[in-house]
Amino acid sequence: MVAATPRPSDRRAFLRFLAASPLLCAALPRGWTTVFARQADLIASAKDALDVFDLEAVARKNLTPAHLGYLETGTDDDATIRANREGFTHYQLRMRRLVDISRVDTSVRLFGTTWETPIFLCPIGSQKTFHPEGEVAVARAAKARNHLFMLATPGSASVEEVNAARGEPVWFQLYQRNDWSQTQQLIKRVEAAGCPALVFTIDLLGGSNRLTVERARRRDTSDCGGCHKGTPGPDPGRRPMTAGLKPDAPVLGPPTWDYVKRLKDATPMKLLLKGIVTREDAELAMQHGVDGVYVSNHGGRAENSLRSTIECLPEVVAGVAGRAPVIVDSGFRRGTDIFKALALGATAVGIGRPYIWGLAAFGQDGVEATLNILRRELQMVMRQAGTTAVSRITRASVVERPWGQV
Repeated sequence: MVAATPRPSDRRAFLRFLAASPLLCAALPRGWTTVFARQADLIASAKDALDVFDLEAVARKNLTPAHLGYLETGTDDDATIRANREGFTHYQLRMRRLVDISRVDTSVRLFGTTWETPIFLCPIGSQKTFHPEGEVAVARAAKARNHLFMLATPGSASVEEVNAARGEPVWFQLYQRNDWSQTQQLIKRVEAAGCPALVFTIDLLGGSNRLTVERARRRDTSDCGGCHKGTPGPDPGRRPMTAGLKPDAPVLGPPTWDYVKRLKDATPMKLLLKGIVTREDAELAMQHGVDGVYVSNHGGRAENSLRSTIECLPEVVAGVAGRAPVIVDSGFRRGTDIFKALALGATAVGIGRPYIWGLAAFGQDGVEATLNILRRELQMVMRQAGTTAVSRITRASVVERPWGQV
């Protein structure tokens, strides 16, 4: 006898029961009952989202297990993903009163360009995994809300397509090729497309142990033929930036600081290093002429250090010592998170998974909703703290939580 398929109303009722269960609250990690509650009351449109987690709930419903696993995975037991979120709790906000908050200026300058907001869209590969329009939809959202967007080397749209959708050249995130000639081909292509900055990712050079996505793939019975057509490879047919590269030069060894000089000499684009998390490496980056430092642990997908990027940020800022912009990502979900990073010295703050939740949930509208929510939350906390411009958000705006305080 075949069991009847549960009706959506029955499923919602069961999820509400789980969310309200005191036994479940005691047994599950903090925050998981909220996940059940959101799954029980999914929003119907992007405009209904109250925070980015409302979009996450819809994305979870829309994605196959393997695609969701790819988005959610960290490394080892995903502990650094959790650390990225918990790190924000180590800083408290110092609120100021009776300041004229009638106008709030969230604009920032990066390499001579003024942006309306310090929030940028991180490079994430294979975005057509999450929505048929992928990076093109994200670029249109970035254009509509005037946000900086970085295209990833393993993106599922070309730099030419993304630039056309954005209406101006985006920044390009580089994964180097072992063959230097192929790396040069990539650099010259994005340079010709007008990209002003090259973001060299260095936090995955030692590899990563992504168990969550591997487990998700094993239990996914979906037919992926429709979304993985094309050339062979780990992500077939979805990497237009590398599909046409031609081998030529001898294979190089793993990149070292000498490789940074090679990149600097290869292009006039601004060069940023993505994955710096210590003062020592920040100082070395400055010594090697890097134009910007990007604090990141790849959203918990690189090493399992258990160090959040918000906790790494102050020492990196100290190492840079005002000589270059410092930008940061990994774990940002709230306007208060962004405010804390700005107070600790960041010039700009990147979001990754939240805008992909929006993309997977409602396409371009979902990405725009993500940006609207975070902009609104940032403006609110700026008013609450009496900091009416980003330049007025300083180290005095936050205080470290006393050790052991709950």
